[in-house]
Amino acid sequence: AGIDRERATPSSTLPPAPPWREGEHTTHFAVIDSDGNAVAATLSLNMMFGAAFTVPGTGVLLNDEMDDFAAEIDGSNAYGLHGSSANAIAGGKRPLSSMSPTFIESAEEFAAFGTPGGSRIPSMVLLSALSYLDREPVQAWPATPRYHHQYLPDVLQYEAGAFTPAQLEALRARGHHPRLIERDYGNQQVLYWHKPSGRVQAASDPRGIGRALRVPPLTPAQ
Repeated sequence: AGIDRERATPSSTLPPAPPWREGEHTTHFAVIDSDGNAVAATLSLNMMFGAAFTVPGTGVLLNDEMDDFAAEIDGSNAYGLHGSSANAIAGGKRPLSSMSPTFIESAEEFAAFGTPGGSRIPSMVLLSALSYLDREPVQAWPATPRYHHQYLPDVLQYEAGAFTPAQLEALRARGHHPRLIERDYGNQQVLYWHKPSGRVQAASDPRGIGRALRVPPLTPAQ
């Protein structure tokens, strides 16, 4: 609408482009259309530049999800996850994956969850789903303070604000090893559909760069 086909717009009158950095992490999106069809999709190159191989003529990088297999049964992968013989590389197998696009649905409600974050994905999705089940507002689901334990290493990672000092003391008394994570992680995207009213809400992780777009209400379910 701002383009005049008959006259060039002087560059000096245009505002500078806002700074933008897309990031180098896994991407998740949650989408619902006017008919109530929904998608929760987590897509990843895994590590930086994936397999470092581009499909000729496409510009599409291939991932290096082979790292999700246990290349060394007694070793661990880039996320510190320890291997097992069940996850050994073999033809016809899928590797263990932390990606967890999730739906929760009932006759009256529908919710979708998902996030990047490597081995921390399952705990992030679980905490967000628990916020939904606790009837927290949609904006609170991806914003809830996070904690994570993946068995090995035997460390309970947590964000600032996830535990009170008394809770940390109680966890240590029970033999846990809490460790504060100094940086944000994850970029969760969620949506909620209240079927009787048709109301749809979405929220994006305040730690990340995602964006929640408003959609008109759906036709109420009969």
